[in-house]
Amino acid sequence: MTDAQAPLLDRVFARLLATPWLMRLPIPMYRHGLGWMLGGRFVMIEHLGRSSGEPRYVVVEIISRERNVIRVASGFGTRSQWYKNLVANGVAYLSTGRARRVPAHVRILSGDECDRVLAEYALANPTAWKHLKGAMDSIAGGDAVIPVIEFTPPRAE
Repeated sequence: MTDAQAPLLDRVFARLLATPWLMRLPIPMYRHGLGWMLGGRFVMIEHLGRSSGEPRYVVVEIISRERNVIRVASGFGTRSQWYKNLVANGVAYLSTGRARRVPAHVRILSGDECDRVLAEYALANPTAWKHLKGAMDSIAGGDAVIPVIEFTPPRAE
């Protein structure tokens, strides 16, 4: 499906998701300890720039949560800067709810694991999935490949 064929709502949603200043609005809330106001559906990921080594921040939706496990999807696929930074150095600190800057181990899920987690999300959130997937497909210009990242407590070394 081309961008012109995508439903209008999905195209509008894609445009909003691609607006950097809009997507960065929740970051100051998390950095000042107010992330709990957004509920438990979102997480702020602090990661390190792969070239600069400077702290970077992104707020994304949690698509799967279990005890000591949080999974998020990179809606912009492997092009997303935060995704590239996590792949490059694996450094992450998570803030969600009242938890702030908790160190986390980063694991990029395999294709089959991604498909399973995204299918579970789609089953639990059919309307959100329909529009998120539509927006991601619109951004990708076709069927979007959406990687899933899993965060767990740091491994003892």
